[in-house]
Amino acid sequence: MTLFIISFIAGVLTVLAPCILPLLPVVLGGSVSETQNRRRPLVIVGALALSVFLFTFLIKASTVLIGVPESFWRWFSAIIIGIFGLTLLFPSTWARITNRIPGMRTSNTLFARGYQSKGALWGDAAIGIALGPIFASCSPTYFIILATVLPQSFAQGVVYMAAYVLGLSLILLAIAVAGQKLVAKLNWAANPSGWFKKVLGIIFLLVAVFVGSGADKKVQTAILDAGFLDVTKIEQNITEILEGSNQGGSLDEGSKREGSDQGLTFPDQGQTLTLSPETIPTQTMTKKYPQYIEIVNPSGFVNSEPFKLADLIGKKVILLDFMTYSCINCQRTFPHMNEWYEKYKDDGLEIVGIHTPEFAFEKNIDNVRKAAGEFGITFPLVLDNDYATWQAYQNRYWPHKFLINLNGNIVYDHVGEGAYEETERRIVEVLNTEMEGIAPPESAGPGYPRSPEIYFGSLRNAAYKDMVELKGSWAIEEEYAQNDGEAEILFVTQGKDMHMVAEGDAEINVHIDGTFIKTLHVSDSKLYTIYQNPSPGTHTIRLVITKGAIRVYTFTFG
Repeated sequence: MTLFIISFIAGVLTVLAPCILPLLPVVLGGSVSETQNRRRPLVIVGALALSVFLFTFLIKASTVLIGVPESFWRWFSAIIIGIFGLTLLFPSTWARITNRIPGMRTSNTLFARGYQSKGALWGDAAIGIALGPIFASCSPTYFIILATVLPQSFAQGVVYMAAYVLGLSLILLAIAVAGQKLVAKLNWAANPSGWFKKVLGIIFLLVAVFVGSGADKKVQTAILDAGFLDVTKIEQNITEILEGSNQGGSLDEGSKREGSDQGLTFPDQGQTLTLSPETIPTQTMTKKYPQYIEIVNPSGFVNSEPFKLADLIGKKVILLDFMTYSCINCQRTFPHMNEWYEKYKDDGLEIVGIHTPEFAFEKNIDNVRKAAGEFGITFPLVLDNDYATWQAYQNRYWPHKFLINLNGNIVYDHVGEGAYEETERRIVEVLNTEMEGIAPPESAGPGYPRSPEIYFGSLRNAAYKDMVELKGSWAIEEEYAQNDGEAEILFVTQGKDMHMVAEGDAEINVHIDGTFIKTLHVSDSKLYTIYQNPSPGTHTIRLVITKGAIRVYTFTFG
């Protein structure tokens, strides 16, 4: 029942998705182009609902059309929308041209004339049908039904899909009817050859060009970058509320598993802490984490030889990512993962992409291999065409990342886009704390005292009380500390190197043992080197923030 309700709400919310917003003018324009025809909105929305349902089975839930490229469906929709744009823009000219072309007279009667006349249904239905392939790919909840419910219970899956389509249809119908009633009150909109119909025709043609060329994807990205309403997050939050879980279908531990840290505190804003080398604690790993799950029945290996996760456990830190190449949210994460792979693969990181398809054509390994080349993906991709690994991880979303340590434990996971800095910090943390474990026995440790990693956020800093002194005004947040005006950090360190994970826009004067060493400029969100020495030692570090503000996440040492 919970997923039924979520499916219905997801259908309603789909109209706010970035992939749908650019297409709403077609639904609204088709409905208002003939204000006297009250059933036009019903026909368009009804045809769209049927089309969504039909195309779901043809291009997602079956392999009937696996050989049909993605571009075909783009142009299928674009051509139909474009034809109706022409009938609105040049109704008389279009009729004369098509009547002179052999074989076109019948199709013109069905579509062009049908669309212009008050009684015909074919043109209205064709608009709805044209939008079906696009509307069928815009809700993560819809994908959940296809991925997890339909394979287990066909009847239940159909019911949930019907709930989604019903929610989508009702909100679209409300928009279309409201628009038609509004335009009906405007006398100038009724003229079949007037400027209003021509503007609608231009809008149809522009939408057709955007869809056919793939430019609508760029519009989707721009909408997301602008911070518009994130429908995916809303659906996730609704799932959490209705199911009472942490992440609506992730593994039981929740969506951001970081172990069992609790009761962590740090000084209030402006308060200072002191440190002495004797109080440096020994870093331990005593938390309980869920165990990784092996790749299940892979359908193929896109750019690598066949392998198992078990081959990497004990040798590599693994970032497992559920993805699919046509998903706009996944596409926006690819540059970040490519960057992490290049930066940390030599330090012990392996990224494994579990490619679980949304569409039948994404099951084709050649299509996936081509897409990997276009996005510059070099880390291993594994095909999960049967959703076997997806279901083993109880996954529900694209993208979804799991960070697995050397022992095979899932120490962190993240659903959706964003949190790139946080995810990278988690990767660096695990690499720093665990990669020594794969060193040969004769070099099991650094051989000299070394400070442990220091966390500034209130969630993870209880172990470091009386180790850091903060001067000035500081705001202590869950993951970082941020200064307000001029401020200082004092710390006594052991080891050869000291690094800082930080972000912001600031200048920091670095003093070691009372001597000014350099000015550090913080701009990007990354790891900054405070100092590097050829030999280990104990030093008093004083960081003076003279300009700007920074967010300090961690100190790491070598």
